[in-house]
Amino acid sequence: MTSEAPAPRRSDATRAAILDAARDRFAADGYERATIRAIARDAGIDPSMVMRYYGNKEGLFAAASEIDLRLPELGAMPGKHVGAVLVSHFLDRWEQDEVLTAMLRVGVTNSAGAERIRKVFKGQLLPVAAGVCPDPAQVDRRAALAGSQILGMALARYVLCIPPAVDMTREEVIAWLAPTIQRYLTAEAP
Repeated sequence: MTSEAPAPRRSDATRAAILDAARDRFAADGYERATIRAIARDAGIDPSMVMRYYGNKEGLFAAASEIDLRLPELGAMPGKHVGAVLVSHFLDRWEQDEVLTAMLRVGVTNSAGAERIRKVFKGQLLPVAAGVCPDPAQVDRRAALAGSQILGMALARYVLCIPPAVDMTREEVIAWLAPTIQRYLTAEAP
């Protein structure tokens, strides 16, 4: 007796098409200009289906902008490698996941996008920082400093496409950013 995976339900395929279209539309147009009608057209469905599954534009945006940074577990590695591992990880994520770029674009122009980025920061980056920070009272501040460097490079390299940032090799970006991230997260306070 062989067990086969059940065929995906039509509703699963419809939801996936809506989310793909929404991510593309939010990335291209931003939150304000993206419309349910345009997203439905891109997905090849009636706008009422978008509303049925996600309720409204805000609900659709929340679903389309679900982000799992898949941050590495840093506790088991030597502390001197934290900066390089995180910068390398973020470069991988930015280069493999257009949702992150879309979220950054929306986050700098829209309050819903900014709130989404804050939730990702609080839920995913803060726990990593807490695992390596020498002073628990400084975790929030240190995570914010590290985040500012990572998001700043992502903005320059993947959104604004500033030529020197784009032209740097992966190794150069790691070499420049890793020591700063390392210091922010693990060094004694200035």
